[in-house]
Order: sequence, then structure tokens, then C-alpha cells
Amino acid sequence: MNRSRGKIRPPRRGLATDHVDFDEYWEVLAQSLREIYAKNASHLSFEEVYRNAYKLVLKKHGDRLYGNVKKLVGEHLQTVAVRDVKPLLPSSIVTGDVSFGTATTERRTVGTKFLERLKFVWEDHQLCMGMMKEVLMYMDRVFCADHKIPSIYVACMGLFRDHVLRHPEYNIGTALNSVIMDQIKMERDGDIINRATIRACVYMLEGLYETEEELEDQKVYLTSFEKNFLLASEVFYQKEGEQLLRDCDATTYLRKVDKRLKEEYSRCHDTLSVLTEPKIMEVVDQQLIDANINDVMEMEGSGLQFMLDNDRYEDLKLVYDLISRVDSAKRSLKKKMCARLVTMGKEINRAVSTQQISAVSGADGAGGSSKSSAAVVSEEKVANNITVVAIRWVDEVLALKDKYESIWERSFDKDKGIQAAMTRAFTDFINDFDRSPEFISLFIDENLRKGLKGKTESEVDVVLDKALTLFRYISDKDVFERYYKKHLSRRLLMNRSVSHDAEKQMIGKFKMEVGFAFTGKFEGMFKDMNISEEMTSEFKRLLQESNSNYKKGVELSVQILTSTFWPVGGSGTNDHPCVYPPEIRAIRDSFTKYYLDRHSGRKLDWRPDMGTADIRATFKGKKHELNVTTYGMVILMAFRDLRPEEVLSFEEIQTITSIPEQDLVRNLQALAVAPKTRVLIKKPMSRDVRLTDVFAVNEEFSSKFMRIRIGVVATNRAETEQERRDTDEKTERYRGATIEAALVRIMKQRKLISHTELVNEVLTQMGSRFNPDLTMVKKRIESLMEREYMERAEGERQVYHYIA
Repeated sequence: MNRSRGKIRPPRRGLATDHVDFDEYWEVLAQSLREIYAKNASHLSFEEVYRNAYKLVLKKHGDRLYGNVKKLVGEHLQTVAVRDVKPLLPSSIVTGDVSFGTATTERRTVGTKFLERLKFVWEDHQLCMGMMKEVLMYMDRVFCADHKIPSIYVACMGLFRDHVLRHPEYNIGTALNSVIMDQIKMERDGDIINRATIRACVYMLEGLYETEEELEDQKVYLTSFEKNFLLASEVFYQKEGEQLLRDCDATTYLRKVDKRLKEEYSRCHDTLSVLTEPKIMEVVDQQLIDANINDVMEMEGSGLQFMLDNDRYEDLKLVYDLISRVDSAKRSLKKKMCARLVTMGKEINRAVSTQQISAVSGADGAGGSSKSSAAVVSEEKVANNITVVAIRWVDEVLALKDKYESIWERSFDKDKGIQAAMTRAFTDFINDFDRSPEFISLFIDENLRKGLKGKTESEVDVVLDKALTLFRYISDKDVFERYYKKHLSRRLLMNRSVSHDAEKQMIGKFKMEVGFAFTGKFEGMFKDMNISEEMTSEFKRLLQESNSNYKKGVELSVQILTSTFWPVGGSGTNDHPCVYPPEIRAIRDSFTKYYLDRHSGRKLDWRPDMGTADIRATFKGKKHELNVTTYGMVILMAFRDLRPEEVLSFEEIQTITSIPEQDLVRNLQALAVAPKTRVLIKKPMSRDVRLTDVFAVNEEFSSKFMRIRIGVVATNRAETEQERRDTDEKTERYRGATIEAALVRIMKQRKLISHTELVNEVLTQMGSRFNPDLTMVKKRIESLMEREYMERAEGERQVYHYIA
């Protein structure tokens, strides 16, 4: 047929007669349709064929024409099925008998020929129906439209489904499904197949529908092929999953699964249909990931623990990506990762506990014959050894955090859920270690004393942020506050802080994190320091102006500490007795008078255990400035009027100074035992200070430094066991008072409240400071009832009433 004649229009003139012989016109038209199938359309007149169809429709023979065309096409397709397709039917594949010869090669060859033949037949049918559609255009526009039936093209396409694919004798459609699935299985096994041919056959299935309405979910591809393909794929991947678990380590398994996912994605886009992509992906997800991922993560020597311990970022990324496909919450990954994290954290805790025991044992081995002095020395040594352990613990926890932070960033896509799980894991093992608040405070103290020296502002900020991160994990923030206040006071009073700006920066971070109530006392300490500096300057100015009771050579610098801000403990001089030299006593009394004159009603308690002094001394003709504790200054001044050969016994020094025995032992050890600061000599010479020892000035002392710092108590040592017990007792008292205050506030506001509501509100209010013990809360409720702050409501024992 010559198809380049241009557009054909309906005849301009009416028909010569109203009668049309249907059979005569149909025979001409039918022969033309057969010529189209026979590829002899080039000699046909398009106008003549079109006119014949037009006449039949115009004269109301559209229904017979429609039915006859369908019958002709159906008969032709049945012939094609038997003549062209049946000879290439791969019976071995249909029956499942693939045991012959080189099965894969033969199956691939036979299957490909079958698919190519079916592709050819389908494309030929499409081409022919395209031509028929043109010559039957008027029937489609008038008859089909008026009767609301499918166009002839749609109707005859459906005939291909019924007369070829679903041929009553040969079941070609079943063979097609089997061949395509067999070809895909070959490709999954590593063979090369003809994707284009399969794709053409899939297009055919996508172009055919179960009904003439052509609903999207009724595509033959979906109803016939896809469900069988998915079932076969499920069996294939189930077996492959079992095999991979037997034969592969975790890394190999994960990579093979990832490869399978990419293959199926590519197959759906290049060979099958994009409609199948989410469904086949779900099959792979279920059979290779969901069914086996827990076993893979638990593989010894290659599973999740191995990956975490050895920073296998790529493998961990694969675990995360794969498990995300089947569980958006990543529950199993979070559970196993956190279990490992807690285990590693507890290993750090156990190692530190062992090191603490070693520190205690090492110190116990350094005892002497004097029980009192040996106990003091041993206690100090234990505390200093544990300080080193404390810094190591924090460093190891931070290293663990950095490790998991890196994994979280590089492998887990900064997943918020995993971050929250990691936070819970760190919180668990950090709070499982009873010394964590003290150790974290010691770490900050170490950095603010010397660790930040020489660092830039941004580097300082990084260190402080690390400390803040650990602080966030602490549940008992009130315990941390007590230690931090203690360490801050030592830094400020002994002038050991590297930078007051860094100190205030750290306090600012605490305030942002937990509020002013937590940092109020810290800021009060700095305020005291500023006020003390101004007051000392004014006092010196007045002394110089009046010269009253002023001894030249004695210069006083005073820190006035508000007892509610500072961890001073005790109640003043009665707890810390000391007999000052006369000139020191005189200037002390002058300042006391000066202060009380300006602040009536207040009381000053002098604390020699917390102060320092600078003493000028000459040894072997060389002048030195000794920086010692206030106690050390009092001890040294007891020797200033003695002749070189004169000595003082331990008991004599104690009588002269009234310094408590433990403090006297510590200071004498610093002055007479420490090799680099031995300004006194003791007899007999030993590492321990005994009550029977005698002391004298070391006339042979020498040092290349002009200024010599003689320390006694390390400014950042850990607490001794006794100090820890004292801290625990103070914490319990503080918590009890805090809970009582919260109970009263709540009762005052609510007037009437149930027991459960009251307890829950207390727990909520205290949560940012510490985790209250329920027993303690109940005891405080009972205590308040005994003191008639509240009572049980009449007739309701579980309801409380506030007593105004």
C-alpha cells in the first residue's frame, strides 16, 4: 500500500443508492486486510479500502464490520500461533526439565530464539493493526464512539492475548513467563543474556490488558508475569540468603546484598518494568536483609562488633543503608551498637577501678613507723595517684566518644535516632561509674589550670565543649556542682587558673545548659574575688596613709569569701586554729577592724588552711622568694630567730603554731622532705614525717630559681576515701533539703494533690539536678507531715492537703 498519498477525506458526493451489499463490500475489504498481513499492501488503494469501510458504516453495517474484522484478525493470529510460534516453544523450560547437556547454554539459545520469534510476531501485529486502524478510522469515529465500545485497534490487540499468548492448546503465555524468568535467573547466576529482546517482550505484556477497559492494574504484565516472577525471586533469594550465611563473612554478605539491589534496580529499568522495582526490592529486602541481618551483625570476627572496634566505616555504612530499607527506626542496629558501646564504656570503668585499687596498694606500701604521719602521706599519695587515673578515665571516655562520633558522621548519616541511642548508652555507663562527676570536674580543672596554655580561642572552645558534652551525660549534676565548686575555689584562691576568660566561658556554657540556679554560686565566687581585690587595695591605701600598726615588709592580700558561695566548710578559727607571728597577727587584726567597721553585723573567720604567703629568704648569700601555704609561712617564721645549730621538734612546732597535726605533717613534708624545696632539714632523714623528728633550717639549700613554689596539697587531686564519704553525706543532706523545698512549693501552689501527682512533680522538677530516690521522697513527705506542713485529706489516704 502506498502510504504517501496524503490525507484521505470522506467522499464529497453521496452514494448513488441507499442499498449496500455487505458481503460484496466485506469481501473486498477482507482481501485488503489479508494483503496487509501478507505484506502486499503497497499495491492497494488506501482511498478504495477506506471508502468500502466508510460505506458499510454509513449504511448501518458497523456492527457486522466490527465483528468480521475481529474474527478475521483472530483467525490470522491463531494461524500465526500454530505456524510461527509453536515450533519454537521451549518445551523443556515449560516442563521444568533442564537436565539435558549443557543446560544453561541450550536454555539460553532456545529461550532467546523463542523470545525473538514472539517479539517479531507481536511487532508485526502492531504494524498491521496500525494500518488497519487507518483504513477503519471512520468506523472508530462513528460506530465505536456511538456505541461506546473499544476501538478496533484496542479490540484486536486484546485478540493477541487470547489467540496467541493464551492459545487453548499451546499455552504460549506460560512459556513466555518461564523463559523470561529462566533468562533472568541465568543473569543472576552471572551469565549474559539478550536484555533488549526480553525488554521488547515485556513491552508487549505491558501493552496488553485483561479487559478492553485497559485499566492500569489489569496489565497482563502485572496479572500474569509479575506475580510469578516475584514468587520465583522470593524462592531464589531465600536460598541465596541461606547459602551466603553459610559461606560468607559479614562484609562479603553485605556487599553481595548491595550488589543484588543494584542489579535488580538496573534490571527493572533496562529489562523489565519500573512498575516491578519497588516489589522486587521488597523481596530482596525481606529475604536477604530482614531475614538475616541480625545473624550477619552477630557474626564472630566480622560482624557489627568487629566493624565498630576496627572503624570499618564503609561496612558500617552498608549495615546502616541496608537495615534502613527494612526498619526506618534501625532498632536492631541501635540495640547492638549501644550494647557494644556500653560494654566498652564499662570496660573503661573496670580498668579505672582496678587502677584505683593499684593506686591505693602502691600508697599503702609507702608507710613508715609513725602511724599518724604515714596515714597522712599514704592518703595524699592515693589521692594524687587517683587524680592521674581520673584524667586517664576522661581521656578514654572522650576517645570512645570521638570514635563513635566519627562512625555516626561517616557511616550513619548523622541519624538523629542513632545519636539519641548513643547518648543513652554514654549516659548509662558514665552514670554507672560512681566517681564520674568528680573525674569530669578534675578533667576540666586540669585543662583550666594548665591544659589550655598556649591554645587559640577556637582550640579552647573545642576542649570546653568536650567537657560540656560529658557534663550533659551526668545525671547527678548536684554532685558535679559540689566538685566543680571545690576545684574552682582552689584555682581562684591559689591563682592557678590559666585564664579567667576561659573560666567565665565555661561557666557561661553551664548556664546555657542548665540555667542560672546551677551557676549562681560560681559567678558569686568571681564577684567575691573582684570585691576582695578592691577592698585589699583600699586597705593598703589606708595603711600607708595612717601608718597605723603597719610593719614594713608585711603586705596583706585578703580574699573575702561569702560562705554560701565557697566550699569553705567548718565555722572558722575554732576549726582551723593557728598562732600567727605577732606582725602577722597585728595586720590581720587591723584588717578585721577595717572590715567590720564597714560591714556591721558580719563575722570574719580567718582560714589559714586556704591561704598562701610569699616569704623572702637568703640561702648561701642568694635571695629567694618562697611561695608557701599560710601554715608553711607560720612554720618557717618559727625558725627565723634560731641560731643555725638550734632545732625544733615536731611537738615544739605544734605547740608554737597550734597547727592541726595532719596539716602540720603535710607542710613539714613539703618543707623538709621534697628534694627540690627542702628549705628545712629533718633528723632522722626519711620520706615520712614522724612525731619524734626534729627540724632545722637547711643552710645548704640552693636553687637556680629566685621564686620557688613550695606546694603542699595538689590543687586538682582526687578526694580521699574520707573526703568522699563527707561529700556523699553533704550531698544526701542537700538533696533532702532540696526535695523538701520542692514539696512545700508544690503543696503551697496546689493546696490539694494526690500522692502520685506529688511524687511525679517532684521527680520532674529535680530531674535536671539529680535523680531523686523514691524512698527519700516518701521520707521527706512523712517528715513534712510530722512537722505539720501538710496532712492527709480526710477520708483519702492517697491525697495530701497543704496546711497554711
